Amino acid sequence: MPKIVDPGARRLAVTDAAFRVIRRDGLEGATLRAIADEAGLAIGSVRHYFTSHTELTLFALDEFTDRVTGRILAHVERLNDPARGTASVRRRDVEDLLGEFLPLDDARRDEIVVWLAFVTAARTRPELHPRALRLYEGMRTIVGRVLARADAAGRLVSGLDPALETERLCAVLDGLAVNAVLHPDRLPPDTQRAVLGRHLDTLLAD
Repeated sequence: MPKIVDPGARRLAVTDAAFRVIRRDGLEGATLRAIADEAGLAIGSVRHYFTSHTELTLFALDEFTDRVTGRILAHVERLNDPARGTASVRRRDVEDLLGEFLPLDDARRDEIVVWLAFVTAARTRPELHPRALRLYEGMRTIVGRVLARADAAGRLVSGLDPALETERLCAVLDGLAVNAVLHPDRLPPDTQRAVLGRHLDTLLAD
């Protein structure tokens, strides 16, 4: 009896292999053949699910965005939970949420390496640009909502412009993420958390 293959599961398995190749060799090294070898498949099998390298790349970028977004939205739900108590707890929730954008462990470091590969390639590959923009706009939306909630609760430092502070906080997160991946010895997780915490001190009133 021939083996029954779940097409959805196979596409995800190929995508996971693509992520591993991208982390190791960059997006330019993630050829269909390299991904097929990583997945333990014949290149013809990969072409059965993805007719071109571009199709696979776009699918992988969408899948990457969905995974990261799903995890971050779980933190958003906790932040929105009215049953959570004092301002100090809410501050920790904010730090945990924003920490999802930083390479604070191996899993998040791997994600940011993949993210950097995609957004760098999007500069010269127009087909990637809308999806790379979706990633960045997602972060801006979440950061903006966090600051808007702080403002509505009277916890944003008086006189600040929430829209401008959204851009400033996104720039801090971007800078930390990129530099922590490029220079991990200079920006270990504790230092990243300390920098983020110090920045939040300039935004959130006690």
